[in-house]
Amino acid sequence: MQNKIPLQSRRNFCKKSASLLASTVIATELSGESDDKLLPLKLGFDNFSIRALGWKAPRLIEYATKQKVDALLFSDLDVYESHDGGYLREVGQEVKKQKIILHAGTGGICPTSKSFKDKHGTAEEHLRLLIKVAKSVGSSVARCYLGSSKDRKTQGGIRRHMDSTIQTLKKVRTQALDAGVKIAVENHAGDMHSRELVELIEQAGSEFVGATIDTGNSTWTLEDPVETFRNLAPYAICSGIRDSMVWQSDKGSKVQWTAIGDGCVDMKTLFKEWSDACPETPVQIETISGFAREFPYLEKDFWLPYSTIRPDDYSCFLALSRKGKALVPFSAPEGVEKKKAQQDYQLAELEKSFLYCRENLGMGRKSA
Repeated sequence: MQNKIPLQSRRNFCKKSASLLASTVIATELSGESDDKLLPLKLGFDNFSIRALGWKAPRLIEYATKQKVDALLFSDLDVYESHDGGYLREVGQEVKKQKIILHAGTGGICPTSKSFKDKHGTAEEHLRLLIKVAKSVGSSVARCYLGSSKDRKTQGGIRRHMDSTIQTLKKVRTQALDAGVKIAVENHAGDMHSRELVELIEQAGSEFVGATIDTGNSTWTLEDPVETFRNLAPYAICSGIRDSMVWQSDKGSKVQWTAIGDGCVDMKTLFKEWSDACPETPVQIETISGFAREFPYLEKDFWLPYSTIRPDDYSCFLALSRKGKALVPFSAPEGVEKKKAQQDYQLAELEKSFLYCRENLGMGRKSA
């Protein structure tokens, strides 16, 4: 006699099947293909999105499991209770159990950068520790960055710091290759234009260095994030994704990062191309919302640190700025303690982005 599936189980099965089907249909529309094997893009997040909560690895994995994401980026080394090999392997086993792809990361590894910190030793020692951590937790990626926009304004400009970073990367080449870990350098906080990051990757060695694409940071080097993606897609192995609202001001333009769907970046085009160019690279949300930064490019003293930016790239940024509108910065609601307000706001921005990516862009390989 054939076993009958309980009614509630059948309902749950139908609900999950419908959710996955909807994601696949949207993903197919984004890619312009009708291939039955097409899968939605993997959806995840960077723990920096909810930094105000101060959660360590176990709590973040619990949250990621609850949110049913495919991937998780630990973008700092302080997220771990210890760097002991046994503990790190336990972290790796837990994410594997939850069927989550874990990417390990850290901060700046450029010894000449104004933002470099020696908490983990020299730049080389810092990078070696990151590779060790990545291998121990089962991450094929070791995300890091050069510095910030301040480095463009130092003597020798960004080129000097790129050379310094390349030297540091080359020192750990053998360790990275032996560990099966690829170093993913991010375009970070206005340090390198995407074309400069491509140059850094090629000079360091693309066999062990790739890119972390950050669509928010690209606006800080006067780029349209869609163009940033096109430049970095061949090297993309990791990501930090958010939307941006860009609008014109008296001195130039202002940029305010937003949740996905709240800005003026053409996300549909970006992720259609993502599906074609690097479909297995996770889309890891990194929301950093609530404040605006001005880029006074109409003032004569602005351009010296940005002299390497091409006119065609700048024109794309200008076109983006004409699409945007001014936003009001975030402020804590009256009567709510500032820290609690920040925590609630960061969670809301991240979860709003999950919802938009799933419902409007068809992302995620797990049913929400």
